[in-house]
Amino acid sequence: MDQKKEKRFIKYNFYTIVFLFLVILAGGIVRSSGAGMGCPDWPKCFDHYIPPTDVSQLPKDYQEKYVAQRLAKNEKFAKMLDKMGYRDLADKVRHDESIKIPEEFNVTKTYTEYINRLAGALIGVFVFLTFISSFYYLKAHKRIVLLSLINVFLLGFQAWLGSIVVSTNLLAWTITVHMIVAVLILAIAIYTYHYARSLTDQSILAQSTSKLVKLIVFGALLLSFSQIIIGTELRETIDAIIQAYPGIARSEWLEHTGKIYLDHKLLAVSIVLSNLLIFFMVKKNRVGQEQLKYAIYGLFLVVLQYILGLILNFFAMPPAAQALHMVLATLMFGEQFYLFLMLRKASVKMGGN
Repeated sequence: MDQKKEKRFIKYNFYTIVFLFLVILAGGIVRSSGAGMGCPDWPKCFDHYIPPTDVSQLPKDYQEKYVAQRLAKNEKFAKMLDKMGYRDLADKVRHDESIKIPEEFNVTKTYTEYINRLAGALIGVFVFLTFISSFYYLKAHKRIVLLSLINVFLLGFQAWLGSIVVSTNLLAWTITVHMIVAVLILAIAIYTYHYARSLTDQSILAQSTSKLVKLIVFGALLLSFSQIIIGTELRETIDAIIQAYPGIARSEWLEHTGKIYLDHKLLAVSIVLSNLLIFFMVKKNRVGQEQLKYAIYGLFLVVLQYILGLILNFFAMPPAAQALHMVLATLMFGEQFYLFLMLRKASVKMGGN
């Protein structure tokens, strides 16, 4: 047993999780500030590794140039969708007129998106370091190596998908898929972190086990994941409303969203109730102090999230609240997933593949 190598893997894995949350926060800021097209090309930004600070540094035909590049890339993407059998989606990509609208240079939006991309690149470094350091577990715990490798490929796919999001001018369904992949990367990172820790520290496992508690936590986890997806789709609906009614006031956005906003609110109530139930069940069944601590964290996060939801509803969706609302949703998911993993009983023998 090499404690130094174990600690190195756990450290890199932990940094990956932390920076994933920071990237999600940065993505939320980009989304809420309308800076998603701040860099009209990818992976560079206005053909630079460090973006320009003034429009005078760009060629006169920069708008036409990036529109042409987007159209060429989208045609390749549409052909790929055709081959996969998604002809309707391919047609939507080909005939989306918003893609042909040139983007005006805005230095604030450009650097907002640029910082988001830098954060994403930093995640790439830590995901790769996590994979390299996972080789220590190759003989006894191959699942750690395999899952770390899967995260490397998922991050590569996420980067490619990010380029598609840009080239399609924030096409709605691509943003939802982008968010789903981000949550999947986060879940894998949390799993490998917990599994590696549990090999040497059984205090993070349950003192006693209860199938009912596990079932309730798993149900709450599904609710949180569903809420993340519905929340992303709600934001896409708002984007469509803004595009259809350019002069609409922020205070009127939610009024035009229809059933999806009602679903979002009903699911929020379900999440509050499920987290209250988790707290009482974990406490009643004496599962363990660590588990109770995370159940309390869950209550704290859900209260904060509910307060942010009220702010978004009654104060015309301020951008800062939108970004925090997104990152808190993923924090809740992460907390519930980690709690679910902690419900394994400490007496269970660790090891194997």
